[in-house]
Amino acid sequence: MVYGDLAVISRPGAVERRPETAGTEQTLARLGYRIARIEEPGNLDGGDVLKHDGTVWVGLGGRTNQSGLEQLADLLGPLGAEVIGVPVKKVLHLKSAVTALPDGTVIGFEPLVDDVAAWERFQPVPEEPGSHVVLLGDDTVLMSAAAPRSRALFEERGLRVVAVDIGEFEKLEGCVTCLSVRLRHAPA
Repeated sequence: MVYGDLAVISRPGAVERRPETAGTEQTLARLGYRIARIEEPGNLDGGDVLKHDGTVWVGLGGRTNQSGLEQLADLLGPLGAEVIGVPVKKVLHLKSAVTALPDGTVIGFEPLVDDVAAWERFQPVPEEPGSHVVLLGDDTVLMSAAAPRSRALFEERGLRVVAVDIGEFEKLEGCVTCLSVRLRHAPA
């Protein structure tokens, strides 16, 4: 998880996923990021972290725990971020239920969202794959081609949509957020 010039190496909640973070620290350090780690007893999965402007929502459920959230808040607080815990019981990760549009509106397929009141601006979408977008710019989002009605809603809002066929990944409950790691700004 990257916030400004700080890269936070997660500690996945699933033990078998922990080796996946090996090598990440060296790569991010070479790119100029400062490095921090979530330490035991904290667990934090990247799929449970949703950021927009100075707000960072963290899904608390099966993969991320309160200690992971608190450690992240301690790391990001000095950078001006407000870290907010959000319950996640209906899906594996927070970003399996919601993501955010470029203007900060949080979108989600309501039957999979535990608490729509957690967000000041929430927009329901008509298809489950429509709740997963990756911001590519100020007016551009990447999303699954399997959500044409959601795509139409986004285009009505003036967004440019890049739709991709990820059907094979969706069969395994994957989405565009699972397949993406964005490094918004390389440190100076």
